[in-house]
Amino acid sequence: MHTATHSVTRSVTDSHTLNAPLASRREDRLHGLDALRAFALLLGVLLHASMSFLPGARFFWVVNDHEKSILLGPVFFMIHVFRMPLFFMLAGFFAHMGLQKKGVSGFIRDRARRIALPLLIGWPLIFGIIVAAVVLAARIRLGGNLPKQSPPIPSFTPGDFPLAHLWFLYMLLLLYIPSVALWTLWTSSQASGLANRLNMQLSKQLDKVGELITASLTGWAAPFLLAVPVALALFYIPYWTNWFGVPTPDQSLYPSLAAWVSFGMAFSFGWLLQSCQDVFDRWKKRWAWHLLMAFALSSYCLLLVGMVPRLMPAPHDADKLLYAFLYAAAAWHFCFGLTGLGLRYMNQASPALRYVADASYWIYLIHLPLIMAAQACVSRSDWHWLLKLMVVLCSTLLLTLLSYHWLVRYTWLGAVLNGKRAQRLTRAPQHG
Repeated sequence: MHTATHSVTRSVTDSHTLNAPLASRREDRLHGLDALRAFALLLGVLLHASMSFLPGARFFWVVNDHEKSILLGPVFFMIHVFRMPLFFMLAGFFAHMGLQKKGVSGFIRDRARRIALPLLIGWPLIFGIIVAAVVLAARIRLGGNLPKQSPPIPSFTPGDFPLAHLWFLYMLLLLYIPSVALWTLWTSSQASGLANRLNMQLSKQLDKVGELITASLTGWAAPFLLAVPVALALFYIPYWTNWFGVPTPDQSLYPSLAAWVSFGMAFSFGWLLQSCQDVFDRWKKRWAWHLLMAFALSSYCLLLVGMVPRLMPAPHDADKLLYAFLYAAAAWHFCFGLTGLGLRYMNQASPALRYVADASYWIYLIHLPLIMAAQACVSRSDWHWLLKLMVVLCSTLLLTLLSYHWLVRYTWLGAVLNGKRAQRLTRAPQHG
């Protein structure tokens, strides 16, 4: 999420722990990572906008458009492979940066304001609008009438809680807890001198471990090594609908083991990257190879499961394990390749990219009910699916960008989401 803003970037480069040349390099790189994080969030808007046009949408989405496209299946599938692992990897990177800069108490206050508060306050409001969008979709589908039988209502218990698309905020909060605890334990041990004594006794062993970790981060086989735990977690899901990848905790407060392993590993990996950013230089050189591997592996996965979304659980056999491994490896290759691509070509400061990066958080928070309402409004028309998709996307982005600029960016809400910023400039009155 927005765990680091432009102000964080400046303050990190001014830290006494960094020398000037390395600091300037890190500042440049953060522009690319911010743009990449915005890219991951905005892809979620495209993902949800496409769902009403997917074959079989009536089984997994509230709006079922009569215009369908088999071409959108591979697009949805490819994006879904990497979007959330990439997001959590970046979140881990910026979380480590935030703790380095703010300390534990400052980091907790910052995360409480930017993550916990939008979840606690935003969820009831957004969920209410989602319900209204669902009712609108039902009325349009039934020619202006409400359905005779209401859909099942969630029990709002921990095991049946509709977090919807805000589940990522909840997952972030869960991941922050062990991160802050371990960070506090480590800094406390340093203050007491325990870490120094341990380092003296185990320096050679720690050096070997460090070399092994560095090799795993930079080696060509790293995506396949990182894929093993994720593949095993996916394989042992009893009823895994493998077309949709890692099960997300959008309907429960209990994330599955696969969600913990997949998103937790991505977050932890991003955390480690903060301390070994030389890896980025290698990714910038290998980005094309990583993306080529990512597309090849995910295309083979798509060949195994088909281009049409399926809700059928995968048989528990060797093919399931192979698919899980290739799927996880493709996700890591996407993460490496897209990060290298972003750092290589979006590394310079850009007001336009900065604006989009700031706006992306707000856009993602409020986009879902707007997407559903727009999909419902065009669902009974005879337009081509591509035209409908463009109308849904453009109308949603227009409304969210306008609301961000006039209601969020220079207001208290913008300070909550993105930190304080200068007030909007006003033109001086003319006298004459």
